[in-house]
Amino acid sequence: MSIATSKDVDAEFLALPLHALADAALSAARAAGAQHADLRVHRLVTQSIRLRDGRVEAISNATDLGFAVRVIVDGTWGFASHAALTPETAAEVARRAVTVATTLRALNRERVELADEPRYDNVHWVSAYDLDPFTVPTADKVAVLQDYSGRLSAADGVDHVTASVLQVKEQTFYADTAGSAITQQRVRLHPQLEAITVDAAAGVFETMRTLAAPAGRGWEYVTGADGIWDWSEELTQIPGWLAEKVKAPSVDTGPTDLVIDPTNLWLTIHESIGHATEYDRAIGYESAYAGTSFATPDKLGTLKYGTPIMHVTGDRTEVHGLASVGYDDEGVAGQRWDLVRDGVLVGYQLDRVFAPRLGLERSNGCSYADSPHHVPIQRMANVSLQPDRENDTSTAELIARVENGIYIVGDKSWSIDMQRYNFQFTGQRFFRIRDGQLDGQLRDVAYQATTTDFWGAMEAVGGPSTWRLGGAFNCGKAQPGQVAAVSHGCPSILVRGINILNTRTEAGQ
Repeated sequence: MSIATSKDVDAEFLALPLHALADAALSAARAAGAQHADLRVHRLVTQSIRLRDGRVEAISNATDLGFAVRVIVDGTWGFASHAALTPETAAEVARRAVTVATTLRALNRERVELADEPRYDNVHWVSAYDLDPFTVPTADKVAVLQDYSGRLSAADGVDHVTASVLQVKEQTFYADTAGSAITQQRVRLHPQLEAITVDAAAGVFETMRTLAAPAGRGWEYVTGADGIWDWSEELTQIPGWLAEKVKAPSVDTGPTDLVIDPTNLWLTIHESIGHATEYDRAIGYESAYAGTSFATPDKLGTLKYGTPIMHVTGDRTEVHGLASVGYDDEGVAGQRWDLVRDGVLVGYQLDRVFAPRLGLERSNGCSYADSPHHVPIQRMANVSLQPDRENDTSTAELIARVENGIYIVGDKSWSIDMQRYNFQFTGQRFFRIRDGQLDGQLRDVAYQATTTDFWGAMEAVGGPSTWRLGGAFNCGKAQPGQVAAVSHGCPSILVRGINILNTRTEAGQ
């Protein structure tokens, strides 16, 4: 039994007829002519709490429970799903999946071949967290958000405060005709507060948001009991940052040296590296939703993605990562591998279908479906920029190397083209750097570049002490659309001569 923590999967999920469903579905699929079949029981429990000015605006709870059967018949996929967890239904759904494959076989132009994967017999995996948020009374969770909201509301210059926390528990059981049987449980959440100041006379407003990233952690993360995020310090500082931002001068445009904090850089990694190194995008297989990729397979091993200090990994095992799993939705064990090494593109994110097309013997475990009623597709791993492990350079030391530039903190809006090449990003806070020191905030800042120009301008990366996980709950892909949560770790970095836009001027104001 492989377990990430000392916990086991909830008894409520284990009490479902998991193995009986698998036996019925897989036997029926074989009898109907499938050469491969897998069953996935998927339970997704969510709770969202939102407050405005300390008052509850909405509380929503949802549970999605069902199962899916995938089959391969003569090199063609078939898929079917259902909400009724009975062996009889499982057998019928398996036969329906075979019918789907048989029907589609005449239209299939490329035979499905799965990369081999070892058999995992009755293993369990649970993500690393202390306190399951779904065991905490809702009233207690509301009270924490009200306390945090009150601290912000009490400060001068703060007119409104929003607070929210999104919590997810995801449980899956996977079994296939090769003999694997895998049970997993993941917990993740995203707490967030935002302070708003309003200038009614001018008809404008400004915001400042907390920077605690969504994480694969428990309720201890929200209360600060685990010591990971200092909520008290940040809530104390936000009103002052907000007041300074309102009065800050607008930025001058042109090439500028930047020190970028991990709280901002994670999103640039997500858009310009994470999506660009999804193999299905790179070969044009995924093109209708958010495009393809400039990083095509003919460039593998030769494309200079960035400077030689650039080392980017794909990782399904990062502790507390949002995309971390013991095994993916095709029964592939979580692993870590290189995507960019010494500044050169060396790898992709793959599932069991795409691995053989790239000439690899094994998938790196990037298959995921966000619902029992959606087909597993290739999804993003935790894609992370590695720090300088020989020199633990601090963010302050990177800033000290800049004569005239900007230090960027926190993410906000972004835009990137269909090939993940031309982009621009904004942020929460922008500090002018003069002679190696921070010298007040700026406003209306966006940085713009192409992917290879940006990473090719990276002069230095911070050390391990600057490395932090960022991420998002809502990475979208596919049609019908699916949503996945993913983390991106990175240090602070120094990039030279990046083009700065003035967002106010660009908007014609």
